[in-house]
Amino acid sequence: MPSISVIIPVYNDADLLRTCLAAIAAQTRPADEVIVVDNASTDASADVAREAGARIVPEPHRGILWATTAGFDAATGDILARLDADSVPPPRWLERIEADFQTQPEASAITGTAWFYGGTAFSRWFGRYCFLGAYFTLIAYLLGHPPLFGSNFALRADAWQRMRDGLHLSRNDVHDDLDLSYRIEPDMRVIFDRNLGMSISARPFGTVAGFLRRVGWGFATVFVNEREQPFWRRRAERRAAGLIGAPLAPWHKAQAGRD
Repeated sequence: MPSISVIIPVYNDADLLRTCLAAIAAQTRPADEVIVVDNASTDASADVAREAGARIVPEPHRGILWATTAGFDAATGDILARLDADSVPPPRWLERIEADFQTQPEASAITGTAWFYGGTAFSRWFGRYCFLGAYFTLIAYLLGHPPLFGSNFALRADAWQRMRDGLHLSRNDVHDDLDLSYRIEPDMRVIFDRNLGMSISARPFGTVAGFLRRVGWGFATVFVNEREQPFWRRRAERRAAGLIGAPLAPWHKAQAGRD
């Protein structure tokens, strides 16, 4: 059986991290290790992680891409499962990740979707049907495969080693999951499991300024990567490898993952 490392970057999110770690502890398939990357927090995040028995990896350089990289580098598992401090995984999250990799051994990565908690009814609807809808549809076209979703994905450790060196760690305006998605090589297969669900906070959509900042990061990430390799060339390489990608399942119908 493959070993699974769970990686959770955190910055000043002690209360939400406590809820996330409790959900990880309640998994039907226990994690082999839980790594909390303390990204220079000034609150009790590290204490919360320590009390939960997680392994703490400090990353003083602020930035989600730096924190994700530090966690993946420190992990010892065969599979690296990634979520955020404000994520609340359903009890069978790790069980489903393990089953996906076992039944689809050709997969280098598995990614899922999410539903939102908190905020207003409009922000939850907007996040699910507009933000995630655009992300999975438009970025999948540019990449030729489903994009990784930072709050809910898993990589094989050997895939991470191949992807790592191309990341844009020198920039502070890129999305970590989107930058990682661009590092998927032409022969790597990404599986979108519409039933691999995750509950995450709707707080990114709480203010217009916050939302526009995230959109700006998205455009910056696309720009820097498209400048290095335009989407048409990337899609041609995947087509030549026979991996242009199967059509996405209806992401907005992902309900079964809530168990």
